[in-house]
Amino acid sequence: MNLILIAILSLGAIGAISAIILYLVAQKFKIYEDPRNALVTEVLPGANCGGCGYPGCQGFADACVKSESLEGMMCPVGGTVVMSKVANILGKEIVSTAPMIATVKCNGNCINRVRTNIYNGAASCAIVSTLYAGETGCSFGCLGCGDCVNACQFDAIHINPETLLPEVDEEKCTACGACVKACPKMIIELRKKGPKSRRIFVSCVNKDKGSIARKACTAACIGCGKCEKTCPFGAITVENNLAYIDDNKCRLCRKCVEVCPTGAILSLNFPPKKSDTASLIAEDSNA
Repeated sequence: MNLILIAILSLGAIGAISAIILYLVAQKFKIYEDPRNALVTEVLPGANCGGCGYPGCQGFADACVKSESLEGMMCPVGGTVVMSKVANILGKEIVSTAPMIATVKCNGNCINRVRTNIYNGAASCAIVSTLYAGETGCSFGCLGCGDCVNACQFDAIHINPETLLPEVDEEKCTACGACVKACPKMIIELRKKGPKSRRIFVSCVNKDKGSIARKACTAACIGCGKCEKTCPFGAITVENNLAYIDDNKCRLCRKCVEVCPTGAILSLNFPPKKSDTASLIAEDSNA
């Protein structure tokens, strides 16, 4: 009987000591989590797209809580509406940023960039880019396999079956940047959406010399510099035979579009100019 009692007391003592040790260890290595993390995570869209630059919505929420201000912090999916809710929870001011959109900088469709061979293999831009330059003479342009399409969680980008180029749905694009990361040719860029979705950009990434680039694609930038000289706002620079428009400086005057000899500079969602409208009316009356 005494042995049983001793055994019970011994086990009880061991259990109590173990519980105390576990409690002390748990307190020492306890990780404090700000309760605001859960509140911020709750108002985030839960897309976990990584477009904010953090590993998922929970990582972004943690960064917002720890940051002294929300400057430079933006949820591309939720936009200003969600960031306003985050700011209210944290008692911080929201810093408004211009809406962004994924922009495909390649105009090498089937007419402008003639196919010289046919690829027969795995339908992946990442794989094709490691094997050879592509089905055309341009080694910089879109490969058309659709890695960007597969990467998009919002069904905002698709390959046009006629041009074989990706096209972005402005209503669905959240500027998460997944397509940008997925493109091995780096032809997709996040740019300012612009007022009324109007924007101007160089739809080419070819850095070959003018004659070589033009031979590979009739719509290629040839680095002639006419756009740079014409721009009154200093928004255009030409480097490595390629023009680039800074959307922070561009005032959407479209003078560069008019002087580009190859049509490499695109202007989207602009109303026709008065001169263009007058020409259309004249053509209709003559017809």
